[in-house]
Amino acid sequence: MATENAVNQRDLRMRSKEIMDAVEGGQKFTVTRDGRDIAELVPLQGRRRRVPSEELIAMATRWPRLDSDAFMVDVRSAFGDELADPYER
Repeated sequence: MATENAVNQRDLRMRSKEIMDAVEGGQKFTVTRDGRDIAELVPLQGRRRRVPSEELIAMATRWPRLDSDAFMVDVRSAFGDELADPYER
């Protein structure tokens, strides 16, 4: 069942840059082999490559302060006074 944006395996190999650019631009493709649909190429949604430092700093100012002494009390009560290295043999 070929769809409007169907691309066969050979065309995908030969035109991969063009097709991947189109996917990055929002297009979807169905990959076919011997006339059968075998895969879909769809753009990832909501994915960012990096968070701008200004945005990270603004977020960090709203994070709660960590009381390191209280944190260590919690750690010791959960795990005891001696923490073991899980990779030690």
